[in-house]
Amino acid sequence: MAGRDFAQYALFLLLVLVLAVPAGRWMERVFSGGVTFLGPLERGIHRLLGVDPGADMDWRGYAWAFTLTGLAGTAGLFALLMLQRAIPGPPASLATPMTWDLALNTAVSFATGTTWQAYAGETTLRHGVQMLGLATQGFLAGGTGLALGMACIRGFARDQAAGLGNFWSDFIRSVLYVLLPLAVLLALALVGQGTVMAFSGHLAVTQLRGGLQTLPLGPAAALESIKNLGSNGGGFFGANGAHPFANPTPLSNFLSMLAIVVLPAGLTRTFGRMTGRRDAGWLLFAVMAVIFTLGLAGLHGAEAARSPALPAAVAQGPNLEGKEVRFGLAQTVLAGVTTSNGACGSSSAQPGSFSPLGGGVLLFNMLLGEVAFGGLGSGLVGLLMAAVVAVFLAGLMIGRSPEYLGKAMGAHEVRLAILYALVMPLAVLTLSALALCTAGGQAGLSSNPGTRQFTEVVFAYASCAANNGQAMGGLNANSPFWNLSTALAMLLGRFATGALAFALAGALAAQRRRPQGPGSMPAGSPGFGCILFFTVVLVTGLSFLPALVLGPVAEQFTQR
Repeated sequence: MAGRDFAQYALFLLLVLVLAVPAGRWMERVFSGGVTFLGPLERGIHRLLGVDPGADMDWRGYAWAFTLTGLAGTAGLFALLMLQRAIPGPPASLATPMTWDLALNTAVSFATGTTWQAYAGETTLRHGVQMLGLATQGFLAGGTGLALGMACIRGFARDQAAGLGNFWSDFIRSVLYVLLPLAVLLALALVGQGTVMAFSGHLAVTQLRGGLQTLPLGPAAALESIKNLGSNGGGFFGANGAHPFANPTPLSNFLSMLAIVVLPAGLTRTFGRMTGRRDAGWLLFAVMAVIFTLGLAGLHGAEAARSPALPAAVAQGPNLEGKEVRFGLAQTVLAGVTTSNGACGSSSAQPGSFSPLGGGVLLFNMLLGEVAFGGLGSGLVGLLMAAVVAVFLAGLMIGRSPEYLGKAMGAHEVRLAILYALVMPLAVLTLSALALCTAGGQAGLSSNPGTRQFTEVVFAYASCAANNGQAMGGLNANSPFWNLSTALAMLLGRFATGALAFALAGALAAQRRRPQGPGSMPAGSPGFGCILFFTVVLVTGLSFLPALVLGPVAEQFTQR
């Protein structure tokens, strides 16, 4: 059985490697203006928005447009959620009321690409809201994330340039030429596997024993495809990817995981091609793949081991409590590592059902800052920020001027990268402390006292700050305190980090690109890859080691 599991992991990584090459080449052509078959539609959208796609924006203008799009999406979705009972269409009854704080949390969640859900979609939202509101935000958040990645790539690629490109052009091309075609293809593939795509209401069926059961239906395939491609993760159903109407087969699960990873992996190839340093792009891919593989090994080992808290007669096999039997251990682990490393909480199992160390692996992956492939655009940005820190540390150790791909990493650039790395600890640790010490936060801790409760709180804020969206099941997050505090974490994780990334890209684009010499950092060498890997792991470990020890590690020891 273990051999078959490892074969699935190897096949997945091989497909990611193979598909990343054409995906990276396609995105380079799209954002270099080499793809124009939807030119009339593209120009019509530009005229409708009143923007000049040829105007080059500096980093402030690009950051403002990025933020404005997110805030406008938040306001529009908030209004739609508050007025949804006036919108006709199924389902006729809505069991869970959408309070103002829950609506604000949901609007922020989908506009930032986090898709944190403190509700069950099939009992709270009408189908029209799911499609017009949530699916649309999936495209908007995915498109802005890809634009963020392209702006940062241009920061490294350009020489003495004042601008980073045009946000509106990048955003529109992201949707038209990348996300929309792939979303249609993936939706058709999911429908072929049995994912529900219906516009009718809930269906009442007679059970074999004569009772009635209500089956929730809806246009799930449309939302499921873009939630994965856009690194969003918000499910049509409350059970998300574990629901059989959303993710019915192992093949649909495998395709969904590929959809999450391939575009972020392809951006490393886009980076290598646009900077003229394909070896540096391959190195970034290799570091991502190593972190991802270690996550697979750690989570598989934790979930395959017998739980010491259960008698040997009960726990003979892997830990499948709270897991989908149709996926088994391998695909459950693959989905857990894929979604926790990416900014996509499309969970195929309840995160709270993983073992203490297994949950710790998921938590650590999110705390890394989604650098192992990661979110669409944001994953590459996170690793490039870590590369700036790695170059600075390496320069200190060997006495060279910090330099990466011909760009000098001075005090300003390093300061921005350090501030970027501090956003996650600031959001997660501060808000976790408030939740654990205040009455509003403690009101949501209704079960699982002790170390698991501590882990649930840190896990929730790490998920929001990483724009991931997963949550452990023992946390009751639908209250004003939790809705507002998690929304703050999402905003910091999206817009604070985005502003710092744009500022760094602008500073690098303005620099003159230096030719590589004997004192230059070998950005494509295995040695630099090791430095970059350890920088990512050590910065995360030093920031969150006490939280990890007090949470999943302590819980693991209490089971013995």
